[in-house]
Amino acid sequence: MADVSPTEKPTSGGIVELRVHGVSGSGADQVLNRPYVHQVAGDRSGGFYRPRPGYPDSTGTGGVTLEAYRWSDLPSGTAVRTLSLVFLLPFMLCNVALWMHPAVHGWKNVVVALCRVLALTLTMLYVLSIVGVAVDLIAWRCMGTPSCMTDRSWLSWLGGRPTGLRLGVLALMPVAAIGLVWWLSTRLSHSFDAFHTRDPAPSKHRLSAVGQWDGAPLVGRLRSVHVAAAFATLDGSLLAARASQHRSMAMVVLLTATGAVLLTCLVLLVAVRSIDRTDPAPGMDAFFRGLRTIACGVTILVIVHIVISPAPWSNSRSLPGYGAIVAWLFVSQTVLVVILAAVVIWRRGGGRPGDGGRPAPLRALGAPVLVTIAAGLAVAFSAELVYRTADVLDGGGTTADGLVTSPPLAYKWAIFGFFLAVLSALLAAGVVTVLTRRSRWRAARAIVAADFPHAPPEAADRLRQVEQAVARARFTERLEPLTVVYAGLAALGLATSALGLFQIFPGAVLQQYVGLPEGFVNFFIGTGSYVIAALMLGLVIGGIFAYRTAGFRRYVGVLWDLGTFWPRAAHPFAPPCYAERAVPELAKRISYLVEQGQGVLLTGHSHGSVLLAATVLQLPPRITDRVALLTHGSPLRRLYSRLFPASVNVSALEEIGERVGWRWVNLWRDTDPIGGWIFAPHRAGGSETPAGPAAVDRRLTDPLDVVPPPSDSVPPPILAHWPSESEEAFADAARDLIARLHPGRPGTG
Repeated sequence: MADVSPTEKPTSGGIVELRVHGVSGSGADQVLNRPYVHQVAGDRSGGFYRPRPGYPDSTGTGGVTLEAYRWSDLPSGTAVRTLSLVFLLPFMLCNVALWMHPAVHGWKNVVVALCRVLALTLTMLYVLSIVGVAVDLIAWRCMGTPSCMTDRSWLSWLGGRPTGLRLGVLALMPVAAIGLVWWLSTRLSHSFDAFHTRDPAPSKHRLSAVGQWDGAPLVGRLRSVHVAAAFATLDGSLLAARASQHRSMAMVVLLTATGAVLLTCLVLLVAVRSIDRTDPAPGMDAFFRGLRTIACGVTILVIVHIVISPAPWSNSRSLPGYGAIVAWLFVSQTVLVVILAAVVIWRRGGGRPGDGGRPAPLRALGAPVLVTIAAGLAVAFSAELVYRTADVLDGGGTTADGLVTSPPLAYKWAIFGFFLAVLSALLAAGVVTVLTRRSRWRAARAIVAADFPHAPPEAADRLRQVEQAVARARFTERLEPLTVVYAGLAALGLATSALGLFQIFPGAVLQQYVGLPEGFVNFFIGTGSYVIAALMLGLVIGGIFAYRTAGFRRYVGVLWDLGTFWPRAAHPFAPPCYAERAVPELAKRISYLVEQGQGVLLTGHSHGSVLLAATVLQLPPRITDRVALLTHGSPLRRLYSRLFPASVNVSALEEIGERVGWRWVNLWRDTDPIGGWIFAPHRAGGSETPAGPAAVDRRLTDPLDVVPPPSDSVPPPILAHWPSESEEAFADAARDLIARLHPGRPGTG
């Protein structure tokens, strides 16, 4: 625990400005812009800080009490946890996809069920990749080839042993891998278990579920299902290899038990209403735990049967049945993605007009797009693991040895498809950048001309820089179609993996039908393998730097904080949701301050505004009557309403405004690539007078000027997505909201 100073006794009738930072990982002193701070509540991971009393300038605008909530360590934590988040990235993306579907009234459970079944296939793929390395490449292929074991003492001790014993011993590696993710999924969520919202206010919007809904029962049930399916996947791989040469009553019983476990897992995931129950259900939870226990027991019996079975084994080059299982899993993922996309497209018309603004591809296809990206990454990572292991095993060997230890064709097709999708997406991004450049620059010139109509000739270079910042910021809207294009290419690449079922080689197909030399195709696949390896290494390095370096966390933190903001509802091995602590903790602190007679001005930058939006939806009216909201650089409308239209839409945003009595101001800049307006984009030259929800948004001119002020030698900086606390516009908005919070004073605006 941190060295927490006792909270100062608040003065009744005062105002507390509670600041919540974004994803930059800023320290409390930076958030408060005060050098000397002390902690008044919370711990080292998430805590509330105030300026130390007695130092100059320890209060905020109008003499309000300053306080900051620092949550940046909640999504990151220890280095081990950060690295685990990197390797579990596909699981995280698949979990986020469940929250991205549009308001498909009457079809929500269908979309949820499809997302959960797809999440299960990722767990099965994770197990199959470890089986491919340990059982297929090492136990079956390498240990069955004398030249492969040369100078490898770590393998030779099993080299002369029976095939069944080799497979049984090396099968312990997938068992250990399953145990590892099982342990991580339980350990990483312990720090959030004790935080629950006290008397949450009812809300119809799903955003209010973040931090309020008790997801522990669901996550526990999903964990049991995924662990059971993981062991059944291992069992199926071993039994398929054994069944190719030997059949017995014991084999039939074990195969039946394995199939029953898998079928039960699928049925449980499809029964959305039953698995989502939050009321006490001891019998149901016992059933899920029993399924997991049965799966573990079947695995023990399967391994024992594999070891002691006296029947001869096949002499095939690869583990019998393994390549077909991998290819059929890829086919299943492709079919599920297509079905999910068809359901979402067919039912995407639900929702009130204006909830999401203009129709957007990613708004309609968010769930299938992100699931496809998650599956593509999982397939690429799995294929690279198997491919790289095969490369190590055949290193220095003859051509024949290399053929013996080469990975299954499905993995070669997967690497080929992934690399081709990446290259095509990069090409499409370049084309879109060029084609949209003129329109983006035209809009940027109009905005800058309206902001600086009397700029002197010597400011031409600075005006050009501002126009460039605005044009770049407007490229955010172009990312939606690019993401859809990449997902479509990734799905196509995933589908081509099915060609491995027919023993069709990528090089032979392309040489016959496209005219590309087979050697070039093989070189292309090898390059793709190294690209995937570089991507994995980059993620690891990025995770380490994000943990070690606060500045670097600003760049990778957007994805990470977005992914871990949403509760685990699809994949139990995804990183835990830090909002399960942050939102209830904020709600409790705000309620405490109000109950002590304080008014609370909530100020949130970037993702901090999303945390505050979820918090406001949980506060009862007696609390929100004394609360005002100031957001800046907020992605609520620009990103979240596009990505999560069922959770963050105009209706939800209007409810937030109504709860705080429309004491809400949102500051935004045209140079900001992340934040934007909430209700109305007022710009210079507009003749209308904002009123109602439209009065929430206030556009900031960025930069303040394009020429140096008399006291400086350089012009003011372009702030873009930088926090606004030091700007006069922020102070003006704070004074406005503080005036509205004071009892007996008329509101302004």
